[in-house]
Amino acid sequence: MTDSMWGHQAASGYQAGTDLTGFKVEATDGSIGKVDKHSDEVGSAYIVVDTGVWIFGKHVLLPAGTIQSIDAADRKIYVALTKDEIKDSPEFDKDKHTGDAGYHQQVEGYYGSRD
Repeated sequence: MTDSMWGHQAASGYQAGTDLTGFKVEATDGSIGKVDKHSDEVGSAYIVVDTGVWIFGKHVLLPAGTIQSIDAADRKIYVALTKDEIKDSPEFDKDKHTGDAGYHQQVEGYYGSRD
């Protein structure tokens, strides 16, 4: 896995310092929810998506490298994942998502295996 999994792709249109909270998130096959929180920390950038009723009460951690593009005007983020890939992703762990290398490796392993 490369560090790019945890960094924004240059082509995504992300502008450093942009608050992505509340943006709608679109998978390749439809809407999946809204950004609950995000980080643009170098080497550990991600978004946490609240899937709402789509996957009852589930939050998912998506590394910034999964973001294809950001439409700031429409407040939408497009990710290079299907709904099923997101639904089957590791459960978001609010206690481990920062500072737990093992959790990040688990997430990397999941999203890296789909390449």
